[in-house]
Amino acid sequence: MTEPHNGNIAVRCSGCGVHLQTENPELPGFIPEKALDREPVICQRCFRIKNYNESSSVTVDQDEFLALLSKIGDKDALVIHIVDLFDFDGSIISGLQRFVGNNPVLLAVNKTDLLPKVTNWNKVRNWVQKQAKEQGLRTVDVVLCSAKQNQGFDRLLELVGTYRGDRDVYVVGGTNVGKSTLINRLIRDYSDLEQELTTSRYPGTTLDMVNIPLDDGKAIIDTPGIVYPWRFSEIVSRKDLAAIMPEKPLKPAVYQLNSGQTLFFGGMARFDFVEGDRQSFTCFISTALDIHRTKLERADDLYRDHLGELLSPPTREDAADMPEWTRHEFRIKRGSQSDVFISGLGWIKVNGENGALVAVHAPKGIRVLIRPSLI
Repeated sequence: MTEPHNGNIAVRCSGCGVHLQTENPELPGFIPEKALDREPVICQRCFRIKNYNESSSVTVDQDEFLALLSKIGDKDALVIHIVDLFDFDGSIISGLQRFVGNNPVLLAVNKTDLLPKVTNWNKVRNWVQKQAKEQGLRTVDVVLCSAKQNQGFDRLLELVGTYRGDRDVYVVGGTNVGKSTLINRLIRDYSDLEQELTTSRYPGTTLDMVNIPLDDGKAIIDTPGIVYPWRFSEIVSRKDLAAIMPEKPLKPAVYQLNSGQTLFFGGMARFDFVEGDRQSFTCFISTALDIHRTKLERADDLYRDHLGELLSPPTREDAADMPEWTRHEFRIKRGSQSDVFISGLGWIKVNGENGALVAVHAPKGIRVLIRPSLI
């Protein structure tokens, strides 16, 4: 084994094909010298992915991600788009179809374990199909799954076999949607144990892909997780992420409100019932986030005086690093079953039959919208 003066080794990683080097752990192909005798010889990155389930953790901004997506449209591929059911409208890739062209799209809807156990799954599936269609997405199939409980993945793998043919498979999705869990399952089911990963890195960019070679010479390609700035998960501190992202099934919290009442969700956002008959509102929010009810006329003062204390998280210091709040007003039509959706935080179902005028205050840039009720 010859080693040039620059630290490169005249051997390629058997996992990703990159030239191995022993000098800089920050550069592609790094391998500790003591690992050179291992079989197979793989770089540190491939070793970590293989042994610690560390799939691609590199994220990209929207422009880079869309540039990557546009290349898929030129290929003959099956696209798996994985989304987060808890944050469906915040994690679905708007306009995906125009980038992937005529390639079939398989929609994998993760985190079904977060919905209440009495959920009607046929209705959820129909809701997902309708919402995806409204986003212009033509899906060949929809799979409801839970990475946490390992449910639905057998069905997903079955459909990959059905629709793949002799195509490559591209897996696309945002951050925190469970994409790496899916990729690791695909690795176990489809790849050669000794050479299960090919990491393709493009110098000078933040793009990073993991290629899982298949027996027929094709590959499953994990694209980077796209960071969407309109999701709460992208603006809160790391310690507050656990409070807003539920780990257990949601427990619907029902509030009977008169007009002129407000609900605070910690200090993250607030919901105002501005006008309408007394009615019930059901909050689907992480149980780790306290909900505080007050009068609308006192809401501004309460936020000013008690942010970071009664209204927390965030702390007052962390709140200073978040965008100022923006007010969003919605008129709910009489007789409609609607959700007021706050991306990454959850949603409030408006149950009344008489209509209502409501408002949401949330950090500027966070996606807030009205949608047909999920449940």
